[in-house]
Amino acid sequence: MSGLGKTYWPEIISTLRSIIPVYNKVNRVISLGKDTDYRKMCLNKQIKFGDRILDAGSGFGNMSKLARNEMHGNLEIILYDPIIEMLRIGRSLNDKFDSDIELSSGIFEYLPFKNNIFDVVLCGYSLRDAIYLKGAIIEFHRILKPNGRLLIVDLGKPDQAILDALVSVYLRYVLGFLAFAAAGSKGLGFRALYGTYKRWPKNSELKGMLEREFSEVQFRKYMLGGAVIIAATK
Repeated sequence: MSGLGKTYWPEIISTLRSIIPVYNKVNRVISLGKDTDYRKMCLNKQIKFGDRILDAGSGFGNMSKLARNEMHGNLEIILYDPIIEMLRIGRSLNDKFDSDIELSSGIFEYLPFKNNIFDVVLCGYSLRDAIYLKGAIIEFHRILKPNGRLLIVDLGKPDQAILDALVSVYLRYVLGFLAFAAAGSKGLGFRALYGTYKRWPKNSELKGMLEREFSEVQFRKYMLGGAVIIAATK
């Protein structure tokens, strides 16, 4: 079953807590400067004024901050993450976030929301951290309104063996050097990305999982298939 599983998931959450001070800095470096660009591309023309948005696995709220800027703040946003410290720090770091933006903490597989209440669910580099990927996708579908959109930017796992090997080499070996250069020993926590990649489905498998629940799935691949941007419509 795709996902981190109950055994590995706590280890990843612990690692994420440990890299909070350097999270944004190292993400920028290991993505070769593309992290924000890919978030913007994911959001492009997918957000409307007044949308109710769940930023799922929000971390500091990087995805919803970009959406908020694009819509001049005319959005209703809930930041949702299993790590409460990230939620609190994220809101305090950006004074453009109103103090009444809701914070909610929990996991993807059991969302504490009613059916059909969100226009958009955002997953910015977070879906790969699901405990059970199929369960997370089903839950996101459940809380979206008819024609609601699930917007994902994340690692990709190429179907072609040679490209998969290249991405694996980057994540297993090169990433650690870049993270250390950017943030010293704290950056080494980012090596855990390779563990999540090993448990991540190939691009065609991920697309198929989404197509079983959503009526339309737009699936774009970048960096030799090592990065994906997805828009899935209910």
